[in-house]
Amino acid sequence: MILLTGEFDLTIDEKFRLFIPAKVREQVVSEENGSDFYLVLGVNRILSLYPDKYYQRIALAVAPRMVAPDELLAFERVNFSQAGRVELDRQGRVLLGEKAVRRAGIKDQVSLIGVRDHLEIWDKSQWAKYLTENLPTHEQMILQAREEALRRERETAGW
Repeated sequence: MILLTGEFDLTIDEKFRLFIPAKVREQVVSEENGSDFYLVLGVNRILSLYPDKYYQRIALAVAPRMVAPDELLAFERVNFSQAGRVELDRQGRVLLGEKAVRRAGIKDQVSLIGVRDHLEIWDKSQWAKYLTENLPTHEQMILQAREEALRRERETAGW
Protein backbone atom coordinates (compact mmCIF):
# COMPACT_ATOMS: atom_id res chain seq x y z
CA MET A 1 0.00 0.00 0.00
CA ILE A 2 1.16 3.51 -0.71
CA LEU A 3 0.10 6.80 0.83
CA LEU A 4 1.50 9.98 -0.70
CA THR A 5 0.65 13.20 1.12
CA GLY A 6 1.70 16.82 1.35
CA GLU A 7 1.79 20.05 -0.63
CA PHE A 8 5.03 21.59 -1.87
CA ASP A 9 5.62 24.79 -3.83
CA LEU A 10 8.42 24.13 -6.30
CA THR A 11 10.06 25.44 -9.45
CA ILE A 12 10.60 23.61 -12.73
CA ASP A 13 14.07 24.57 -13.93
CA GLU A 14 15.07 25.63 -17.45
CA LYS A 15 15.83 21.99 -18.36
CA PHE A 16 12.30 20.96 -17.29
CA ARG A 17 13.49 19.15 -14.17
CA LEU A 18 11.49 19.04 -10.95
CA PHE A 19 12.94 18.41 -7.51
CA ILE A 20 11.02 15.78 -5.53
CA PRO A 21 11.33 16.72 -1.83
CA ALA A 22 12.93 14.21 0.53
CA LYS A 23 9.69 14.10 2.57
CA VAL A 24 7.93 12.73 -0.52
CA ARG A 25 10.70 10.32 -1.50
CA GLU A 26 10.64 8.89 2.04
CA GLN A 27 6.95 8.00 1.60
CA VAL A 28 7.75 5.66 -1.29
CA VAL A 29 8.93 2.24 -0.09
CA SER A 30 11.31 1.42 -2.93
CA GLU A 31 11.31 -2.36 -2.43
CA GLU A 32 7.55 -2.44 -2.86
CA ASN A 33 6.87 0.48 -5.21
CA GLY A 34 10.18 1.24 -6.91
CA SER A 35 12.45 4.23 -6.53
CA ASP A 36 11.58 6.00 -9.80
CA PHE A 37 8.28 7.22 -11.24
CA TYR A 38 6.01 7.10 -14.26
CA LEU A 39 4.97 10.50 -15.53
CA VAL A 40 1.36 10.36 -16.74
CA LEU A 41 -0.91 12.99 -18.26
CA GLY A 42 -3.93 12.56 -16.01
CA VAL A 43 -7.45 13.90 -15.64
CA ASN A 44 -7.85 17.57 -16.61
CA ARG A 45 -4.34 17.47 -18.10
CA ILE A 46 -2.74 17.34 -14.68
CA LEU A 47 0.71 15.75 -14.74
CA SER A 48 0.85 12.83 -12.34
CA LEU A 49 3.78 10.87 -10.96
CA TYR A 50 3.18 7.26 -9.94
CA PRO A 51 5.87 5.13 -8.26
CA ASP A 52 7.16 2.92 -11.07
CA LYS A 53 6.38 -0.57 -9.73
CA TYR A 54 2.96 0.61 -8.54
CA TYR A 55 2.15 2.09 -11.97
CA GLN A 56 3.16 -1.12 -13.68
CA ARG A 57 0.73 -3.04 -11.44
CA ILE A 58 -2.20 -0.73 -12.13
CA ALA A 59 -1.50 0.22 -15.77
CA LEU A 60 -3.66 -2.49 -17.28
CA ALA A 61 -6.35 -2.13 -14.63
CA VAL A 62 -7.16 1.45 -15.70
CA ALA A 63 -8.64 0.40 -19.02
CA PRO A 64 -12.29 1.44 -19.19
CA ARG A 65 -14.76 -1.38 -18.79
CA MET A 66 -17.56 -2.14 -21.23
CA VAL A 67 -16.46 0.11 -24.06
CA ALA A 68 -16.27 -0.67 -27.74
CA PRO A 69 -12.90 -2.05 -28.93
CA ASP A 70 -12.16 1.08 -30.96
CA GLU A 71 -12.77 3.27 -27.88
CA LEU A 72 -10.46 1.07 -25.82
CA LEU A 73 -7.79 1.33 -28.50
CA ALA A 74 -8.12 5.13 -28.53
CA PHE A 75 -7.83 5.19 -24.73
CA GLU A 76 -4.73 3.00 -24.76
CA ARG A 77 -3.07 5.01 -27.53
CA VAL A 78 -3.51 8.29 -25.70
CA ASN A 79 -2.91 6.94 -22.20
CA PHE A 80 0.26 4.98 -22.87
CA SER A 81 1.75 7.40 -25.38
CA GLN A 82 1.53 10.17 -22.79
CA ALA A 83 3.11 8.07 -20.03
CA GLY A 84 6.81 7.49 -19.51
CA ARG A 85 9.23 6.31 -16.87
CA VAL A 86 11.28 9.07 -15.27
CA GLU A 87 14.27 8.40 -13.05
CA LEU A 88 15.35 10.36 -10.01
CA ASP A 89 18.82 11.83 -10.45
CA ARG A 90 21.33 12.14 -7.58
CA GLN A 91 19.80 15.45 -6.52
CA GLY A 92 16.28 13.98 -6.32
CA ARG A 93 15.04 15.56 -9.56
CA VAL A 94 12.96 14.07 -12.36
CA LEU A 95 13.07 15.21 -15.96
CA LEU A 96 9.51 16.12 -16.99
CA GLY A 97 10.27 17.14 -20.54
CA GLU A 98 9.13 20.20 -22.43
CA LYS A 99 6.30 18.45 -24.30
CA ALA A 100 4.66 17.15 -21.12
CA VAL A 101 4.95 20.51 -19.36
CA ARG A 102 3.44 22.35 -22.34
CA ARG A 103 0.58 19.85 -22.74
CA ALA A 104 -0.28 20.27 -19.08
CA GLY A 105 -0.22 24.05 -19.44
CA ILE A 106 2.03 24.57 -16.45
CA LYS A 107 4.69 27.21 -16.05
CA ASP A 108 7.81 27.14 -13.91
CA GLN A 109 6.05 27.74 -10.54
CA VAL A 110 4.18 24.59 -9.51
CA SER A 111 2.56 22.90 -6.55
CA LEU A 112 3.39 19.23 -6.06
CA ILE A 113 0.66 17.50 -4.08
CA GLY A 114 0.25 14.01 -2.70
CA VAL A 115 -3.01 12.35 -3.79
CA ARG A 116 -3.03 9.01 -1.97
CA ASP A 117 -1.33 6.74 -4.55
CA HIS A 118 0.25 9.37 -6.79
CA LEU A 119 1.64 12.89 -6.95
CA GLU A 120 0.13 15.67 -9.04
CA ILE A 121 1.98 18.63 -10.53
CA TRP A 122 -0.25 21.70 -10.74
CA ASP A 123 0.39 25.18 -12.03
CA LYS A 124 0.73 27.05 -8.72
CA SER A 125 -2.07 29.57 -9.40
CA GLN A 126 -4.44 26.87 -10.67
CA TRP A 127 -3.85 24.79 -7.54
CA ALA A 128 -4.56 27.79 -5.32
CA LYS A 129 -7.83 28.40 -7.17
CA TYR A 130 -8.83 24.72 -7.02
CA LEU A 131 -8.08 24.54 -3.31
CA THR A 132 -10.14 27.65 -2.57
CA GLU A 133 -13.09 26.27 -4.54
CA ASN A 134 -12.96 22.82 -2.93
CA LEU A 135 -12.14 23.48 0.73
CA PRO A 136 -15.82 23.86 1.76
CA THR A 137 -16.66 20.43 0.29
CA HIS A 138 -13.60 18.93 1.96
CA GLU A 139 -14.68 20.26 5.34
CA GLN A 140 -18.08 18.60 5.03
CA MET A 141 -16.56 15.30 3.89
CA ILE A 142 -14.04 15.21 6.75
CA LEU A 143 -16.84 15.80 9.27
CA GLN A 144 -18.88 12.97 7.74
CA ALA A 145 -15.86 10.63 7.73
CA ARG A 146 -15.15 11.42 11.38
CA GLU A 147 -18.76 10.79 12.36
CA GLU A 148 -18.71 7.45 10.52
CA ALA A 149 -15.45 6.42 12.22
CA LEU A 150 -16.87 7.29 15.64
CA ARG A 151 -20.09 5.39 14.87
CA ARG A 152 -18.07 2.28 13.94
CA GLU A 153 -15.99 2.57 17.10
CA ARG A 154 -19.16 2.73 19.23
CA GLU A 155 -20.60 -0.32 17.44
CA THR A 156 -17.38 -2.31 17.91
CA ALA A 157 -17.23 -1.37 21.58
CA GLY A 158 -20.88 -2.34 22.00
CA TRP A 159 -22.09 1.09 23.12
